[in-house]
Amino acid sequence: MRRSHLLATAACVTLACVPLAANAQFAPAGSGGSPTASVPGPGNADEPTATTPASTSRFSGPSPYAPQAPGVNAANLPDIGSMDPNDVPQMVPQQSAAPAQGDWSAYGRDDSQTRYSPLSEITPQNADQLKVAFVYHTGSYPRPGQTNKWAAETTPIKVGDGLYMCSAQNDIMKLDPATGKEIWRHNINEKYEAIPYTAACKGVTYFTSSQVPEGQPCHNRILEGTLDMRLIAVDAATGNLCEGFGHGGQVNLMQGMGESVPGFVSMTTPPPVVNGVVVVNHEVLDGQRRWAPSGVIRGYDAESGKFLWAWDVNNPNDHSQPTGNNHYSRGTPNSWAAMTGDNALGLVYVPTGNSASDYYSALRSPEENKVSSAVVAIDVKTGAPRWVFQTAHKDVWDYDIGSQATLMDMPGPDGQTVPALIMPTKRGQTFVLDRRDGKPILPVEERPAPSPGVIPGDPRTPTQPWSTGMPALRVPDLKETDMWGMSPLDQLFCRIKFRRANYTGEFTPPSVDKPWIEYPGYNGGSDWGSMSYDPQSGILIANWNITPMYDQLVTRKKADQLGLMPIDDPNYKPGGGGAEGNGAMDGTPYGIVVTPFWNQYTGMMCNRPPYGMITAIDMKHGQKVLWQHPLGTARANGPWGLPTGLPWEIGTPNNGGSVVTAGGLVFIGAATDNQIRAIDEHTGKVVWSAVLPGGGQANPMTYEANGHQYVAIMAGGHHFMMTPVSDQLVVYALPDHKG
Repeated sequence: MRRSHLLATAACVTLACVPLAANAQFAPAGSGGSPTASVPGPGNADEPTATTPASTSRFSGPSPYAPQAPGVNAANLPDIGSMDPNDVPQMVPQQSAAPAQGDWSAYGRDDSQTRYSPLSEITPQNADQLKVAFVYHTGSYPRPGQTNKWAAETTPIKVGDGLYMCSAQNDIMKLDPATGKEIWRHNINEKYEAIPYTAACKGVTYFTSSQVPEGQPCHNRILEGTLDMRLIAVDAATGNLCEGFGHGGQVNLMQGMGESVPGFVSMTTPPPVVNGVVVVNHEVLDGQRRWAPSGVIRGYDAESGKFLWAWDVNNPNDHSQPTGNNHYSRGTPNSWAAMTGDNALGLVYVPTGNSASDYYSALRSPEENKVSSAVVAIDVKTGAPRWVFQTAHKDVWDYDIGSQATLMDMPGPDGQTVPALIMPTKRGQTFVLDRRDGKPILPVEERPAPSPGVIPGDPRTPTQPWSTGMPALRVPDLKETDMWGMSPLDQLFCRIKFRRANYTGEFTPPSVDKPWIEYPGYNGGSDWGSMSYDPQSGILIANWNITPMYDQLVTRKKADQLGLMPIDDPNYKPGGGGAEGNGAMDGTPYGIVVTPFWNQYTGMMCNRPPYGMITAIDMKHGQKVLWQHPLGTARANGPWGLPTGLPWEIGTPNNGGSVVTAGGLVFIGAATDNQIRAIDEHTGKVVWSAVLPGGGQANPMTYEANGHQYVAIMAGGHHFMMTPVSDQLVVYALPDHKG
């Protein structure tokens, strides 16, 4: 349902990772030490209790399944209503113009989200000469008294004379791309209370109006979705709000959402514009309650900001915006990952999660089960799904899709190219689909799943999908002999944990009598960093994780004893349980306890390293692995939270993706050793690296300014990856091109 890297403990797993205490304070980059927190074990299981499911029809009036709470109101913006049907513009398919060679005009550089740049000034031969050209400070980091929730995850875009980006709290900036000088800044004035689980803004969207004449304000504009659920449009030249968009430049995205509280729902990804429609998704916090706010997907007119349509899973034929006390159906699968637009086909490809209460599926509707943990192609004219491809059936492992789909053309059997879509998953299964109809281009098999499950009334599906046409980004199923430690005692401890858990391989069903091992874990495989694809060489670059989880369902009585409660409970206190990881799952018979599969005394994973990898796949010659090796050194990692300083490439957990260039280089941060690397695309050799002022958990990008190539990465760090938090965008260039 929500991003894997927000797991309260697992996603932070490095060679040494300890969960932050609820009151942990911001540590400046370079500071040592990590506060610790302990969570009581689940103890003995009690008998489950019955729960009444909510209606799946569009709700009218207050929900009986969520307590009354002050609603998020997107800065009290009024609703501007839907478009009059007579005024809805003709949505003629737009040409997907390629960016100028030196630009990076979208989150993944181009409409296909390839993360490929045709720039070639920096090569494997001269990359070791790269130096810092400039550093820009966003000013967003935890203040005294604030819990560290920061993980900026920002990828700037570069269009023409501007480098556009957002801070972790959604302030929007335009910088001089050669010097880093701030040209303008639009302060969003977002409150700390609006931060959900992470202060993050992955990027902004550049849009050119067809109705506002060139040279007039807001002909070119920057669009952004915010943590407090606003859709904002500012003029790209000045940073001023576009008065003709929404209500004075802003749209209230809480319209029709029903009861909520600040931080329950939020936007962290740049919304795509497809044939004049800006498509909006949002995250909903995991682990809270079965009847959480809706995961509805919506379309708005990119010119005026007026509502066009909604895809509400449990009301598939009603695409209107609720009015009065009505609201979208609650608890439905949400989509928090970056979406991909297809102007030619008039589709937006939506990666979905599962329904609210990730680890229990008995209360889900048939409509929810059909579209969870899937890629859904939605028609941007109507809001109706055109096709659905599911990557995990009846998901109770939090295998929500965090990656953005990448578009490419593949050779067909008749010599014609087939419009394809690459969909990575946390399972490490990569599906290659025909984006016209969602049918697999490379083989997919339905294989038997381990067992029907042991939770009363919640059986698992007999089969699950496996992509047999692509290399699996995972290691084989765990064995007791894979258990690992710094000493024989550590290894013995992990062997005992292994024996005490249920484990029958991938898709081991949830259990309440004892823990079960989830591998791949929900920080496994590919996450929001997605993949990069070089259309010239046909090389696909993927970084991925090997991080099993140790999970256990607990009865409602035990969940109460553990202090697990949803974020909208009047008695909820930050750090008291219920925000990712361990969760109340209120409205179901169970709560959930989630930890890494680790030795909690040393902070070391129980499975042997590596824990993070990077792989190059040749998509033009049989999807063969060209090279593969661990990603991340032990320099900033070690037992008991102590960095070893060792340069060994042991492979650490990673979040954030890569860039591939015509110069034959892959640029990537992601790993928990706080470095950025340049890797030879064809050999996998690291040809350059640099230490960042904070964790590099963001997708880098590259662009051209004044005829020279620059490489940029947000070194913002990540609170649960346990990397140092900073507010610095770091930009590199060859020595004679520094700003």
